[in-house]
Amino acid sequence: MVRSIGPGHRAVNSFAVLVSFHGDLGFFVKAKHQNHPIQLLLDRKVSVKDTIESCGVPHPEVDLIVCNGEPVDFSFHLEADAVVDVYPISTQLFPEFRLQYRNVCTFVADGHLGKLVRDLRLLGIDVCYRPDADDRELLVTAIQENRSLLTRDRPLLMHRRVRTGYFPRSQRPIEQTVEVIPRFSLTRKLAPFSRCLRCNGVLATVSKESVIEQLEPLTRIYYDDFHQCPECGQPYWRGSHVSKLEQRVDEILTQVPD
Repeated sequence: MVRSIGPGHRAVNSFAVLVSFHGDLGFFVKAKHQNHPIQLLLDRKVSVKDTIESCGVPHPEVDLIVCNGEPVDFSFHLEADAVVDVYPISTQLFPEFRLQYRNVCTFVADGHLGKLVRDLRLLGIDVCYRPDADDRELLVTAIQENRSLLTRDRPLLMHRRVRTGYFPRSQRPIEQTVEVIPRFSLTRKLAPFSRCLRCNGVLATVSKESVIEQLEPLTRIYYDDFHQCPECGQPYWRGSHVSKLEQRVDEILTQVPD
């Protein structure tokens, strides 16, 4: 059992754990604990992972756990008085001992993040997305295809089978995109206008003749260069709509930290 305690409330045969969340992990804990350690009273041995998540912080958000000055992994068990410091992926401490997978560049997103998905695909990032996918389907896709889970469903992100994932802090799509890029070190992997916005396929250069039956009359007259998604067949060309998409890309990239 894990519960918060106050001064003078320690029972016999129990032990106290002081947990501090650093960086932006304070986002997940109650306001009164965001800048202060959380005091917990435990009456049996418990994993540090379960202890952290009992405070509201999903394990995919945690990149370093330091217990009594030494780094530990999620399977470490607390069974005596301890001071635990929990850090996000941005920490510079103990660079040789980290908990999160590196070099993840493919994703699966839940149904509430459609606009984030569109932005990431616009930038050339591989994102699997089905608006009607349930939690089980999201987990299966993440595991079988080795994708990182993007969701604002905290219990889903805490699922024991989730290996890597991220909870966008903002509710605004453009800010969510700006968060995801540095979180997964995607800057050098961006390739705007290379992926289908509808289905995630990688676009291929095609002849005008091969897509002409799909074009409106004016498009047939004024445009000659085309790409097409080999998955869904959607044709693409540099029409007047592209300038708005280019502005969107520029707006995102100017906000991404160096």
